[in-house]
Amino acid sequence: MERDQATRFVHDLLRLLLSKKGSDLFLTAEFPPAFKIDGRVLPVSNQPLTGQHTSELVRAIMNDRQAAEFEKTKECNFAINPTSIGRFRVSSFIQQGKVGIVFRTIADHIPTSDELNMPAIINELAMAKRGIVLVVGATGSGKSTTLAAMVGYRNENSNGHIITIEDPIEYVHAHIQSM
Repeated sequence: MERDQATRFVHDLLRLLLSKKGSDLFLTAEFPPAFKIDGRVLPVSNQPLTGQHTSELVRAIMNDRQAAEFEKTKECNFAINPTSIGRFRVSSFIQQGKVGIVFRTIADHIPTSDELNMPAIINELAMAKRGIVLVVGATGSGKSTTLAAMVGYRNENSNGHIITIEDPIEYVHAHIQSM
């Protein structure tokens, strides 16, 4: 599969994922592409991907630095933002000797703590001048979304300079009160 063809294939699947309001796309060798929709993993077709397919697909969406990291460590996490589609967190890895890829949607809208029904103390923590706040939980439990809401609150309610350390970058914050 040519690189352009592989990129189009991934982008078409991501568009379909969003149209079906799915949260994740799974590309795994020996299985058909699958979406996670409302907590259920559903195959998109009956045609399984081969190991060669998944290798070509992952390389098509990586830049050279990511490809080198993947080659060295056999895994790479990064974000992609295909034009006119959306933002996605990508986890690529080797599973049973073959490439696997998981795409997770990243919402364009940064939710507020109220929208997430979080307790008011979360906003107080976001405004703390010193200390460390740990947000922990299982994959998909809302850690990144919680932190995005906290950074968003501080950005709207305090002048200053906000620095986040994240890899990959998921939510992109506009300059409001802070930079």
